[in-house]
Amino acid sequence: MAAESGRAAEACVGQVVLPGDLLLLPAHYDEDAEGERLRLSTGAAPAGRLLCGPGLRRSGAGLLVTKCGLLRHRPAGPGAYWVDSQQKRYVPVKGDHVIGIVTAKAGDVFKLDVGGSELASLSYLAFEGATKRNRPNVQVGDLIYGQFLVANKDMEPEMVCIDSSGKSSGMGIIGQDGFLFKVSLGLIRKLLAPKCEIIQELSQLYPFELVLGMNGRIWVKAKTVQQTLIIVNILEACEYMTAEQRRQALAKLSGN
Repeated sequence: MAAESGRAAEACVGQVVLPGDLLLLPAHYDEDAEGERLRLSTGAAPAGRLLCGPGLRRSGAGLLVTKCGLLRHRPAGPGAYWVDSQQKRYVPVKGDHVIGIVTAKAGDVFKLDVGGSELASLSYLAFEGATKRNRPNVQVGDLIYGQFLVANKDMEPEMVCIDSSGKSSGMGIIGQDGFLFKVSLGLIRKLLAPKCEIIQELSQLYPFELVLGMNGRIWVKAKTVQQTLIIVNILEACEYMTAEQRRQALAKLSGN
């Protein structure tokens, strides 16, 4: 149980926080403590708006830590706090883009393993252009890249492969070739960051295709099997290497 007196959230950024810690927010966030009211405005987001990310939850005018890790903060735009951890167990979250493996067909619904505590369901109509006559060719063992439409602790997770306008937007069945492997959720968030240095440096080494799932799964396909395995090994090692060590390893490979 969290203590009634907490620490200032801004002072804890970059430090290790533990479950039960209470982080106090600056005064200008108090007016929108629940963070759920929408305001109509033609300008920028209001100063009191705050996004509560993974590992944190609202507790009055502060934030309660629910996961062990490093506290991160994004001051730009609507402020955001989250906990950066090396968690490997994935908990489905609505809107997350994940890679699932088809394990069974149950009538008009496919069952997918997404790495969570239970299987996710995917309707055959949840593909772009799919109708009762024009069904997608999905087989057991196929890899599906989609997003969660429903994800909460009381209901079975439900996935779709279309966005709000009915377009696939890159989602759907992933190609048969390639290599699928799993990494920690912290590394996935790092790779999905805008202008990620790791992805930019790898793209200068070999041309390749890459699909990143928020559930810790990565699918890679390069020109040859050897190049694919090299990229896989580099991505797995990036979690434990510094930026300088990574550049040295890539320099050796480019020299070959």
